[in-house]
Amino acid sequence: MKLQHTDKINMGTSKNEAQLSASIWNLVILAMGFVMATLDTTVVNVAIADIQNSLEISLTGITWVVDGYILAFASLLLAGGSLANRYGAKNIYILGLGFFVFASLLCAIAETATILIAARLLQGAGAALFMPSSLSLLAQSYTDEKLRAKMFGIWAAIVSTSAGIGPFVGGVLVNLAGWQSIFIINLPIGMIALFFTYQTISQSPRLKSDLNIISHVLGIITLAGLCFTLIEGPAMGWSSFPMVSSIAIAILAAILFAVRERKVENQIIPSQLFKNPHFSSANMVGFLLNFSLFGGVFMLSLFLQEARGSSPFIAGLQLLPMMAVFVLGNLLFTKVVTRLGSRLPMLIALFTAGIGSLVLSIFISPSMSYWLLAIIFSIINLGVGVTVPAMTATVMQAAGSSHANMAGATLNANRQIGALVGVAVMGAIIHLSGGWYNSASHTFITMTFAYLIAAFLVWRFIRTETRS
Repeated sequence: MKLQHTDKINMGTSKNEAQLSASIWNLVILAMGFVMATLDTTVVNVAIADIQNSLEISLTGITWVVDGYILAFASLLLAGGSLANRYGAKNIYILGLGFFVFASLLCAIAETATILIAARLLQGAGAALFMPSSLSLLAQSYTDEKLRAKMFGIWAAIVSTSAGIGPFVGGVLVNLAGWQSIFIINLPIGMIALFFTYQTISQSPRLKSDLNIISHVLGIITLAGLCFTLIEGPAMGWSSFPMVSSIAIAILAAILFAVRERKVENQIIPSQLFKNPHFSSANMVGFLLNFSLFGGVFMLSLFLQEARGSSPFIAGLQLLPMMAVFVLGNLLFTKVVTRLGSRLPMLIALFTAGIGSLVLSIFISPSMSYWLLAIIFSIINLGVGVTVPAMTATVMQAAGSSHANMAGATLNANRQIGALVGVAVMGAIIHLSGGWYNSASHTFITMTFAYLIAAFLVWRFIRTETRS
């Protein structure tokens, strides 16, 4: 009898280990899409100077190369969530991944700035399809909330690793094979992800819902008008007719979007989600986080090359330690979440990032050594690394399984809109500031306000800890 009991325990242990192994494999597969989408943003930051010289693009044009991708990505993310609800997350994930790989090929063979920007828009559209689906598929893979929070931390570490090594990989690729290679790298990763997703990821349930195309179009017009204004404003003049027209169109579209969302039954974002303070405040944190992160990296990659005279390879090498700390922050969160919950680590991390940005805004100068800059910026990004999984776990738990697709889409849309606005604003700051050190100082003070506002939102509105 004891032997039989022992055998049952061993069989149960083996079964649990097999399930855990399969769950981790699913995690890796679903992270591949995120890896490509994230890598494509950070890799491009190191290559922009080389692209600018190769294709003879202005600062405004190179901002479009970065923000064109983010614009399409942010504009269509909510549509991606709606499509995942209607046609199944796995199906939309595969469709978006395939589209992204094809667009990456177009970027690699682009010979003019116009073609490259158009291909980047297509890339962003593909990423918008698979990004919310990947979060939904990940959430449905883990029913235990504690395990799910830890897996979100590991998932964030995998994604952050790609973001962290992105500048270095970009620098190496540009140095060895030219800027086109940063897009070619997506092809093998994408094909592997497509194959294993089709083979191993389970289908998700479909929900009967209308797409609400009019609201999606109004949202796209709003973001496009905002993006055009922020990028072209410094060059065309803020009071010029195109600028006044674009901001007027953006405001009108935003008002119509809000009015329509209040009246229709099939809202893009279920209104009950934003009535939850955890969900709404964590989404705003996501916006501010990406605003600072991507805007700051955009400025810093140019700063290292233009002000400090670094080559793309050296700039990528210099950015590597500053970006690699994301992973440490993600893993640190997985260690403390079961004891501290999500709120306290997020609050401390954001406050630390704000203070670090303030220090850089005051002391950045030609006499500041690279290593001091790297250490302070690494501390800032360590806070970002802690915040991302904490914020994600908060949003997904607040939404529940019934709203997982749209919660994932909403969070990522807010984060990408933050990146879109951040890059555009930092581009405007660079354009308007007198010299690179003034640009850096103004960028860092802008980051300071964003991180501290995010910390205030966590302190004020996430009143009780969300334990995972």
